[in-house]
Amino acid sequence: MISLTVNGKTREIEDSMKLTQFLEINHIEPRLIAIEYNGQILRREEYDKVTLKDRDKVEIVHMVGGG
Repeated sequence: MISLTVNGKTREIEDSMKLTQFLEINHIEPRLIAIEYNGQILRREEYDKVTLKDRDKVEIVHMVGGG
């Protein structure tokens, strides 16, 4: 079992997985978010290169339109 901190809350996943897989499982559209991974802002093209590991910290910010 792997323990992550996602947006300040502890989440557990069965095994390590790619960040893109985590987003898909949680129905999060990658084009509408920004991600900070262990203190670093990621570019979208990096999402598939990141493998989530125990004690990682992920902040997911959803884009909001308005005017």
